[in-house]
Amino acid sequence: MTVLEVLSVLFAIAAIFGLISIRVLKLPITVGTMLLTVLASVTLIGANQIAPQFHRWALELVQKINFETLMLHGMLPLLLFAGAFLLDLDQLANEKLAVSLFSVVGTVLSVFLVAGLMLLLSGLRLPWMQCLIFGALISPTDPIAVLEMLRRSGAARQIQAQLAGESLFNDGIGAVLFLTMLDVARGSSPTALHIAGFLLLKAGGGIAAGLITAFIACRLMRRVNSYQVDILFTISLALGGYVLAEVLHLSAPLEAVVAGISLRYFIRNEPGERVAHKNISEFWEVIDEVQNSVLFVLLGLEIMAISINTPGLLAGLAAILSVNVVRLAIVASLLGILCLLKRGHMSSTFVLTWGGLRGGLSIALALSVPETMGRSWIVASTYLVVVFSILVQGATMNPLLRWRSRKKAAA
Repeated sequence: MTVLEVLSVLFAIAAIFGLISIRVLKLPITVGTMLLTVLASVTLIGANQIAPQFHRWALELVQKINFETLMLHGMLPLLLFAGAFLLDLDQLANEKLAVSLFSVVGTVLSVFLVAGLMLLLSGLRLPWMQCLIFGALISPTDPIAVLEMLRRSGAARQIQAQLAGESLFNDGIGAVLFLTMLDVARGSSPTALHIAGFLLLKAGGGIAAGLITAFIACRLMRRVNSYQVDILFTISLALGGYVLAEVLHLSAPLEAVVAGISLRYFIRNEPGERVAHKNISEFWEVIDEVQNSVLFVLLGLEIMAISINTPGLLAGLAAILSVNVVRLAIVASLLGILCLLKRGHMSSTFVLTWGGLRGGLSIALALSVPETMGRSWIVASTYLVVVFSILVQGATMNPLLRWRSRKKAAA
């Protein structure tokens, strides 16, 4: 199959499943799309003996797609930039302490706590280093899944800002920790000081790159009165800044997030005749929605390329339990600290815990793990966590919030 054929099939599936999700299942597009794609993939796997030609066709389609490359070096920069650019900056500024604690302290704690629980609960005698690698790739909440869920949830704006800000910033932190764990597993023995310096260089450099590139893009956008050119500059910033950060070996996800937030900050006070605010926002909303739909189709199809055996299933069940237990413990602890530091701080342990979804980034990182470092069980566990996260947590968040609201009103 050619690239054009693969793309045409993916967009057609996304459109048809999106229609069924809205008209028949009454589910959010992304949740319904992924559910239908998973069911279709499982059906094709089960029907291999009855209709092998359809199974071969679907398998060829999936094998044509390099999910790791497509996600990390294709869709991620645009998705992160869009999510950051469309954030409510005032709410984000009010919640900067909470976002900082959850995205940095929470992510680091999660890596080690998830690794420890996997060691205890899986029953597979997994090596400690492999558990740490898994903890690093599964700890960051996925901004793509989280932001989509927040748009349809009834959570308070403050809580939405906390969860959205955390999910955008902890990607960069988690990716750097993941690379560090891989280096250690390959035989490198860095000191704690070396790891701290590495994190500071990667994260700090990514933040600086995002600020500088956004400032340059804003200055150029002010020189022309054309929404088409403004949009082209934002696309150049989203893609070019990410590439620049990768070339300089900085945290590219953090660069994309900071570039999106910074550009929104720099242009928001510009007059409408200088920068086309409305057109730019509408463009990035469309890009975000379309990519989300296609991404969740890809996530559903990926089950055909992942081998889930008994050890992988056991590890996956342990991972689902470990990830959610650790998430609850960290959220409760950090909210307790926040309440001491900031009297009257508004948040919700339930929303922050159940809303900590995992998604495509975790699968992409898992697929980059070498075979000698537990790739088989790590990929299977990651996929099961992501499926549970989106189909169970993502789908039930809105009904649970409505139920809680009715319960409080009755009380």
